[in-house]
Amino acid sequence: MATRNYKKEYSEYHSTSKQKKRRAGRNTARRKLARTGEVKKGDKKDVHHKDKNTKNNKRCNLKVVSRKKNRGTLRVS
Repeated sequence: MATRNYKKEYSEYHSTSKQKKRRAGRNTARRKLARTGEVKKGDKKDVHHKDKNTKNNKRCNLKVVSRKKNRGTLRVS
């Protein structure tokens, strides 16, 4: 198995402006729910965007779910 080139991966994918904006949207949603006390650092919960649009951070579009559910079955549909 080949070793993973993280530097190349970051430069070609994670550092693109599109990915930075998506990551910022996810971070904004997490901070929004942290202010209300629904999530806390280290609670092993994810903030799920119901419409899968990370730019839509309206409260009615956000839901606190387990990591397993958010990174597994919800993405399949």
